[in-house]
Amino acid sequence: MGKIFRIEDAEFQRRCRAVQKRVKEKGLDMLIAHSGEADFANVRYLSDYWPIFECAGVIIPKEGEPALLIGPESETYAKDTSRIPKIYKLVEYRESAEPEYPDIKVDTFSSIFKEMFGDKVNKIGIASYQIFPLPVYEGIKKAAPDAELIKSDELIVDLRIIKSPVELEMLQEAFRISETALEKTLPLMKPEMTELQVVGIIEEALYSEGAEYEGHPQYVLAGKNSNHAIGRPKYAKLGRSNLIQLNIGARVAGYSSSVGRPVCIGPMTPDMKKLVQAGLDMHFKTMEWMKAGVKANDVVKKFYEYGEKIGVAKNILYGPCHGLGMMEVEKPWMESRSEYLLQENMTFQVDTFLYCEDYGLRWENGVAVTKDGVKPFSDKLNKILEL
Repeated sequence: MGKIFRIEDAEFQRRCRAVQKRVKEKGLDMLIAHSGEADFANVRYLSDYWPIFECAGVIIPKEGEPALLIGPESETYAKDTSRIPKIYKLVEYRESAEPEYPDIKVDTFSSIFKEMFGDKVNKIGIASYQIFPLPVYEGIKKAAPDAELIKSDELIVDLRIIKSPVELEMLQEAFRISETALEKTLPLMKPEMTELQVVGIIEEALYSEGAEYEGHPQYVLAGKNSNHAIGRPKYAKLGRSNLIQLNIGARVAGYSSSVGRPVCIGPMTPDMKKLVQAGLDMHFKTMEWMKAGVKANDVVKKFYEYGEKIGVAKNILYGPCHGLGMMEVEKPWMESRSEYLLQENMTFQVDTFLYCEDYGLRWENGVAVTKDGVKPFSDKLNKILEL
């Protein structure tokens, strides 16, 4: 079993102070960051709290101490988990079944704002804007009807995209576990197994190696199902000479990984093997083009040009990279409109997905950007896999 990792309190305090500095610089009274069970990243980044059933928030005021916002059922869990001592319970963060909790004393945004700010609130930054729930929005507007609500995701995102040494350590461990799970799973895969049975093998390996949870729902997609860029495993059997898309992901201390490999039980057809090899060639080329100071869309341009050169441009859905950290997919994406420069300790999933009508394949590895190139978090079994 792997080492049990825990991030120190000082790291969370450093993050909150860094966000607070940005809140003040932007002229906000506060930032309210939101998270749910599925996308927990911003709240966990600041507090280590990971909501379940309910959702949660963190208030970072321009001055003073931050506060964690939770639903009515989570008080004991939050007190045992959160690195932010100040905790408020609000009905706006309750679970979706909408219990009324008539016997639980709860706070309100009005009482919280009065306690934390006293005077009138003028400008409120909102982080996790894409998933910000209407009940929370309405609660804020009721408490501060004249306040301006401003989309302010960048105040946290710009910090999260550059990883600290401890974050890199968490990611490295998550990828170690995922690679080990891949190595344990491959010898046990049989043609008569279903996709879901293989998921069971993967998850046993992840948890036995020390994962705190899955980095994402495990991908075991066989045959026609493998051409789903986003999909869920089913009761379909693996079969022989079917391309099987595997993406195995562990989570460690909040940090998520994914190792993607196309696999076939028995020999691949010539066309299948040609496309799989093309994907692997593009995958390695992408890593060659990446280093600090390179413009992101220059990597994208070379990716598509290379795909055209080797005759697989029609098989590309997107590419070639997306951000990696607490979520297996997070900002920044690397796309044709991406004008930003790569910086040291940015982390990406190099995600090479090619597909045709009958099958698809994904080569995927995590990397950290360095001044001279990239440092892979995962590099095992980057080869044609015919079991």
